[in-house]
Amino acid sequence: MPRNRKSSARNFVDPDEIPDLTGPEWKDRFHAAPVVRGRPKLEKPKVSTTLRLDADVLEHFRRGGAGWQTRINLALRSVVRKGGKRAA
Repeated sequence: MPRNRKSSARNFVDPDEIPDLTGPEWKDRFHAAPVVRGRPKLEKPKVSTTLRLDADVLEHFRRGGAGWQTRINLALRSVVRKGGKRAA
């Protein structure tokens, strides 16, 4: 079996030999726009809350599969748009 003849030692770089990249001569080289990652911010983000529902109501929405929370939100929104009565 042949031997690995490459050295596994890392090349040492003296930190004092690294150029100062904050100087004026480097200013124009690094003017790229910052990288924006992730989802864009929503204008009206949803609010996380805890809601207690009757078991049969929850089961009805869960039976529809994935997206059951969105369907509950749409059902509640429908009631709000119709001007549903507020509980006393």
